Amino acid sequence: MCMWSSSLTPSKTLYSGSAEAVGSRKCKESTRELPGVIRPATGYQAPLLAEVYGIEGNIFRLKINEESPLKPRYEVPDVLTSKLSTVRLTSCSGDSGSLVLADGKGDLKCHITANPFKVDLVSEEEVVMSINSLGQLYFEHLQIRLKQRATKENEEDASVDTSQENQEDLGLWEEKFGKFVDVKVNGPASIGLDFSLHGFEHLYGIPQHAESHQLKNTGDGDAYRLYNLDVYGYKIHDKMGIYGSVPYLLAHKLGRTLGIFWLNASETLVEINTEPEVKYTLTQTGPAAAKQKVTSRTDVHWMSESGIIDVFLLTGPTPSDVFKQYSHLTGTQALPPLFSLGYHQCRWNYEDEQDVKAVDAGFDEHDIPYDVMWLDIEHTEGKRYFTWDKKRFPNPKRMQELLRSKKRKLVVISDPHIKVDLDYSVYAKAKEQGFFVRNHEGGDFEGVCWPGLSSYLDFTNPKVREWYSGLFAFSAYQGSTDILYVWNDMNEPSVFRGPELTMQKNAIHHGNWEHRELHNIYGFYHQMATAEGLIQRSKGKERPFVLTRSFFAGSQKYGAVWTGDNTAEWSYLKISIPMLLTLSVTGISFCGADVGGFIGNPDAELLVRWYQAGAYQPFFRGHATMDTKRREPWLFGEEHTRLIREAIRQRYTLLPYWYSLFYHAHVASEPVMRPLWIEFPDALEAFGVEDEYMLGSALLVHPVTEPKATVVDVFLPGSNEVWYDSKTFTRWEGACTVKIPVDLDTIPVFQRGGSVVPIKTTIGKSTGCMTDSPYGLRVALSTKGSAVGEFYLDDGHSFQYVHQKQFLHRKFSFCSGVLINSCADERGRYPSKCVVEQIFILGLKKKPSSVTTHSSGGEDQPVAFVYCAKTSTLSLEKLSLDIGADWEVHVK
Repeated sequence: MCMWSSSLTPSKTLYSGSAEAVGSRKCKESTRELPGVIRPATGYQAPLLAEVYGIEGNIFRLKINEESPLKPRYEVPDVLTSKLSTVRLTSCSGDSGSLVLADGKGDLKCHITANPFKVDLVSEEEVVMSINSLGQLYFEHLQIRLKQRATKENEEDASVDTSQENQEDLGLWEEKFGKFVDVKVNGPASIGLDFSLHGFEHLYGIPQHAESHQLKNTGDGDAYRLYNLDVYGYKIHDKMGIYGSVPYLLAHKLGRTLGIFWLNASETLVEINTEPEVKYTLTQTGPAAAKQKVTSRTDVHWMSESGIIDVFLLTGPTPSDVFKQYSHLTGTQALPPLFSLGYHQCRWNYEDEQDVKAVDAGFDEHDIPYDVMWLDIEHTEGKRYFTWDKKRFPNPKRMQELLRSKKRKLVVISDPHIKVDLDYSVYAKAKEQGFFVRNHEGGDFEGVCWPGLSSYLDFTNPKVREWYSGLFAFSAYQGSTDILYVWNDMNEPSVFRGPELTMQKNAIHHGNWEHRELHNIYGFYHQMATAEGLIQRSKGKERPFVLTRSFFAGSQKYGAVWTGDNTAEWSYLKISIPMLLTLSVTGISFCGADVGGFIGNPDAELLVRWYQAGAYQPFFRGHATMDTKRREPWLFGEEHTRLIREAIRQRYTLLPYWYSLFYHAHVASEPVMRPLWIEFPDALEAFGVEDEYMLGSALLVHPVTEPKATVVDVFLPGSNEVWYDSKTFTRWEGACTVKIPVDLDTIPVFQRGGSVVPIKTTIGKSTGCMTDSPYGLRVALSTKGSAVGEFYLDDGHSFQYVHQKQFLHRKFSFCSGVLINSCADERGRYPSKCVVEQIFILGLKKKPSSVTTHSSGGEDQPVAFVYCAKTSTLSLEKLSLDIGADWEVHVK
């Protein structure tokens, strides 16, 4: 660790300014110090302490705080994993005004300059990132209000900050929002810092915004705002904050990927500015005296309302490395239960038990698989969560047993606001124990939400989370069973008559922290407590499923996220793709958008196209608000029912691939849904693509997002790649854009040459009905005639894959005419009755003379086959190869 405090002169506004550092370096073994103090023009002195840590995995951490603040400043807890290990940083060189620190390998260095204060991150002698090179370091110190200070007896402090009067004139100590007055007891406490990324012009991340995947310059408009808000029918192509915040961005260029994780839970703004830099080098020949080289530099300015500067620099160098580094800090995506990867049917609201029964039967009557029925707020008794409306849902256990008989599940809503009603046991017990957020006067905070007047549970308090988790116990939650799972909504938190429909910033949480300090992490704690409750009710045996609307960095550890209250318009279908890509690259792989649009009434064409897109996105749920027309999949005519059925069935066909992808997200931090630049980091033309994406490394998906489309332009990346149309098996060369004719039944999906995709060959009513159904393999050959793929299987619901290593992890490889099924992880053991009954090999250039199978200890067995010369496809049917055993298929 390196520590120093230095004399800085921060700017006087949040958006511009300069910072200088002076002082001498003092070394003590592994600690480096640069002592000094902040000296604003007023003369008020407030020393800053800065610390630099090296963290395993090529991560640097920079923290800046007041050395002796008036009271502790908020530092975000519970997000970082407990496994962080620091590495020793060694001093390489430096003089009285600078310091060079290197990690153990020596290929990454921090060059720290004292005057002016600046940090350069150097990799292989190239400066890839500079901190405070624009002088925008900003740190407002905590103060005692001038009026209070003046009343103190014997107060003769020459360092009184006379600029405080100017701050008060500007309204920085008291801000008004409508009828609300936000009093800042210790004055404005904002922080800010700039980062210059050299050679980078493609940045991604900082969700959640209904915006493009690639972050835009903000010079001519608003900054990106990170502030969790309930925004009904949010605007698209807008940088306003909506339901969740992940203060983490990635920068990518040819040969290097970086990440910046700004760990702060208060309202945050991010300004981005990319500018070209022209460099000249001498040429040896020709009339020109110099050769022009244009590079780019992108400046990122982070600004937060309060807290401290706590930033992690993820140095890559590859996209995969950055994903691992971020998950090392915040955790990986939780492995979801298998049922949750099926289709979910939701509406605000299914009216009663008979309605649920009829909708459930409708799926069976129309041969459409689905896994989960959802109930919104109307299922409760007057919006009192953990209760049931006795007239509408008099026998909830019987209703759940109906679903259980078809191996389906139920999800119910549980919001953080609790109806003010002393006869409501949840409210009475929480009030008695002081478990609600308090107002700034010390009483329980009360605001209006769905139940009317409500108080809000303080999930930042560990005791509240423990108590809330206990409410999900079967003995406490009457009418619940082990097939009931949970949906957390309205947890930004939403307060209908509050400023911007949320909680006042001066409300008080556990530890006497103001809400402003931790606003963006409130929903994170709600989902954490819910997930823990579902785990506890099973005595630690079963995986939870929890969907949350509000989220923060690290929310991936607790479940799934969706994009909130979208609208039934084509533009919202289109923007869902970049929104989900952004969530995916910032750690939240289990994400989706409401199919059909939550608000409004989609026509049949839009609904079909949305189902087709949703079937190839991680979280797949149809949902609609209460004032829309009913839109179950069979209500739009026989032809459209057929198309929706086919889209959902394609989802279930690919479940083995989906589950394997989520396993890799869980153990190796690889996003499930990937922008093209992740798989093709050297394909410059792929860096801005956001109308198509990869599922894992094998499938490219280009949803149709325009009405009455007859053709779509699909970019197939990779100069050495080949691609196969998943429907027609047509082979395409990579590194080109192809025009694909589309009808309403067309979903442009392409399998990458060199991949093996496992599928299910038989579709059941639900995922649980398909446990023992056979598998198929789609083998797509590369230009070299080879292919590889993986397959993961466990019981789909418990933690036995961790505790008892009960899982199968298999590897498929095709080379020199031999397809091999081998073990990818010897630690795992899991019995499976399933067999591979079908194999398609795409791109086989000539008809084989024979095909045989060979199992360990057995004789070669001939296999009947069909070869299509037109599509160069070999089909093997009616096989019976044990999915969990070693075997080979020889194609001669």
